[in-house]
Amino acid sequence: MKSFKSFEIPELDFKEAVKRPIKIRCIQINEPFEVITLEGTMKGKKGDWLMVGITGELYPCANEIFEKTYNICD
Repeated sequence: MKSFKSFEIPELDFKEAVKRPIKIRCIQINEPFEVITLEGTMKGKKGDWLMVGITGELYPCANEIFEKTYNICD
């Protein structure tokens, strides 16, 4: 089994891809929260976002990541 460490990019022939512009539902939560997922309990901080994925899964998204990755639709 191959093993990779975060932030240590291996010398592989990577391709480039663009994330599809898929609308999702989200809401900013103004208190700490948690979401029980198949991978375990995930915690969100005050100001993080609760996201509804394309298959209905819930997950938290840190506000810092949300601001770099998403734009609110009008």
